[in-house]
Amino acid sequence: MFKSAKEPVTPEGLQYHIHLKPGDIPRYVLLPGDPGRVPLIASFWDQSRLVAEHRGFVTYAGIYKGVALAATSTGIGGPSTAIVVEELLRVGADTFIRVGTTGALQDYIRLGDLIISTAAVRMDGTSKSYADPEYPAVASYDVLLALVEAAESLGVRYHVGITASSDSFYVGQGRPGFRGYLPQKWKGVEHRLRELNVLNFEMEASTLFTLSNIYGARAGAVCAAIANRVTDEFDPQAGIVDLVRVANEAVKILYEWDKLRELRGKKYLSVRLISGST
Repeated sequence: MFKSAKEPVTPEGLQYHIHLKPGDIPRYVLLPGDPGRVPLIASFWDQSRLVAEHRGFVTYAGIYKGVALAATSTGIGGPSTAIVVEELLRVGADTFIRVGTTGALQDYIRLGDLIISTAAVRMDGTSKSYADPEYPAVASYDVLLALVEAAESLGVRYHVGITASSDSFYVGQGRPGFRGYLPQKWKGVEHRLRELNVLNFEMEASTLFTLSNIYGARAGAVCAAIANRVTDEFDPQAGIVDLVRVANEAVKILYEWDKLRELRGKKYLSVRLISGST
């Protein structure tokens, strides 16, 4: 039984879509779009278990190098991502890392390279349900820095910059639809974004960043470039293992920094704090 149509949650706090309740997962959650990527992520952990699987949302929880973490699939696009983030926040999560795939918009980005997002161009509709278009969709700087540190420590090739998030995989990203249909608005959109030095196209980061900032949570995003819109290459497996390794390692690094912050009584992370200068 759920409380009401307005509040679809059981008295125990079980969430309608993700079937999790408070205490089921820790604060750090990795967010792949593909439910099949959740067990892959968990296969790198020291311990893992399936916690919930409902309506396409799969959640594993476990331990990676002594750190408790979880992974939940978001599905494709902003609407399902918003559902997952809303419900994860309700059960106690507060730190999110999108672990996705993406299409590169710059010719120097190779297939298999990772792209770490600093912010997202809000070309989606879901985030606009939460905030006016002028509201920025930005990553949390400490999560962003942890992803960079993880990529550096693992020797993975990566890029850092702005991402564009679209609701559409086809016409909204400048790909012809069925029978070649492509509205004038979207013709050449990939070229316009390239001129703005946007690195990549994907479908979830802007929603994740917008909601996380509104609710005072933390979020970052790392994606493997499985396509390049300039060179017209596509390989759905490119960089996936590196992607998962970096995401998991970033959680460990972030946990260590969070403990250091608490130990030193600091609210914000700084280079001086990490280096031990303060």
